[in-house]
Amino acid sequence: MPPEPDLYTVTVTGTGTSRVHPDSAITRLGVVGRGAGVAEAYDAMTAAAATLVEVAGRHTEERRIGSTGVSVWPWHDHSGVRDGYEARHSFSIGCADLAAAGAMLGELAAEVGDALVVDGVGLEVTQDHGAGAAAREAAFQDARERAAALARMAGAGLGAVQTIVEGEVAPGPGPMPKMAMMRDAGGGLEPGEASVTVSITTVWELVY
Repeated sequence: MPPEPDLYTVTVTGTGTSRVHPDSAITRLGVVGRGAGVAEAYDAMTAAAATLVEVAGRHTEERRIGSTGVSVWPWHDHSGVRDGYEARHSFSIGCADLAAAGAMLGELAAEVGDALVVDGVGLEVTQDHGAGAAAREAAFQDARERAAALARMAGAGLGAVQTIVEGEVAPGPGPMPKMAMMRDAGGGLEPGEASVTVSITTVWELVY
């Protein structure tokens, strides 16, 4: 039998990106209490923490309310003079939707008051609503166009696809949440947009 002809190939990586609206939120916050002694500061913090947990429980599941740290340290005024102690209890609280997160933050500000500390709010995508599939399709089209361009430079055309390897779906930079005043509530979170990016590496046969 005659030997099999050599198979010439071109390997390219294509990327595709699609946009999606975040639909859930993770809030990082805490409560602080101050007092002349450690016990007084700790008791003030404990009372504020109980209020925080009670308010948060109105807007999310108990399993999504988690402590991330408890600390007590000497408190100093602006001139550096020691003025008692400060205790802090930090939490991470997840909310299944942005409306609940916004309402929770408003109620916490009202009921916990000056003991509340908000460290940040992160928005997440739990349902991509087809964004992953759209990014994957765009990545394959990008790979095909790149391969076709290289094939033309080599004086060839594209044959059959030999292999396809998909990289991990990577969420792009998330939006920075903003508090927005609303008519019917104390505040809300604007979702903005997040990106989903897919990479695909393909090997195409070159046809001369």
